[in-house]
Amino acid sequence: MITIVGSLKGGSGKSTLTFNLAVWLVMAEASVVLVDADPQATLTDVVDVRGEEGFKPKIAVFDKNALTESRLREADETLIDVGTSDMESLRLALSICDRVVVPVPPSQADIWSTQRFIQMISTVERETPPEIIGFINRGDTHHAVQETNETAAALVSLPGLRFIKPRLSQRTVFRRSFSEGLTVFELEPRGKGAREFMSLTAALYPRLVG
Repeated sequence: MITIVGSLKGGSGKSTLTFNLAVWLVMAEASVVLVDADPQATLTDVVDVRGEEGFKPKIAVFDKNALTESRLREADETLIDVGTSDMESLRLALSICDRVVVPVPPSQADIWSTQRFIQMISTVERETPPEIIGFINRGDTHHAVQETNETAAALVSLPGLRFIKPRLSQRTVFRRSFSEGLTVFELEPRGKGAREFMSLTAALYPRLVG
């Protein structure tokens, strides 16, 4: 399956998520093609850190030149990190993928951005549209803050998007994951961040955890 992790807005946490998913998939013994089609190349940076530190399993990342259907279909699972600063690569990836996973931070601006992203995806020429999956990323951990639940309620009502309940909260371990080249479940296997991530992977890849 070819999965894009993307959004139109920066700072959504898509590269952190893509990195964690890639390592998890390799640990689940799936063959993985990982593509960094974002000119900022932050996913490539964290993969480089992981390699330099010698952490196992080692993962490899390809650049936008790997965006061909034959290349992307070689593996059991393909993950593509895309950014809006290269719209040509973004639209090319959208024309090939099976689904788009959209991390949505809890804010009205991110809801609007997600609406525009859904509209943009619909303009890409292809026989059948990709599935679009949205979830809350960088959610508030304090129960008194209602913006996370309000954003979730808004996403449920968005036409063209399938909202899934597992959410990732705003936790230091996710920032550490990206700076240290280790996943949240490697850094804190029993932590809340790892539990949240595992719930999300179960929703995204049920056949691998069943």
